[in-house]
Amino acid sequence: MRGGGEQPWYVADKQLDRNTLIVVQGSDHPLLHWRGLLAGQLHWIPEPPAATQFTCTAKTRYRQPDQACSVHLSETTCEVRFEQLQRAITPGQSVVFYRGDQCLGGGVITAGMRT
Repeated sequence: MRGGGEQPWYVADKQLDRNTLIVVQGSDHPLLHWRGLLAGQLHWIPEPPAATQFTCTAKTRYRQPDQACSVHLSETTCEVRFEQLQRAITPGQSVVFYRGDQCLGGGVITAGMRT
């Protein structure tokens, strides 16, 4: 892009209703960081948690260190809030929940949440 420095460009958001792609320069740009996410297509091992709200750890990328979070379940979706900002929350990718070494289940990310 014209006027840009040497740092790489990243897609920060897609606004399909406005046919707009938001790109930012540099891997530490604030628009690349998310406070939480929404997920659907949930699958639990061996069954859904009894509580509709709980804390655990989660991963949104392969080999990512466990990230502390709180989860709020509805019938078919969940809202996840992380203790620390997360980079590159991407709709269509998976979120996987853990308690220690035990995999609790996961779902497909439908949206990132900035606040």
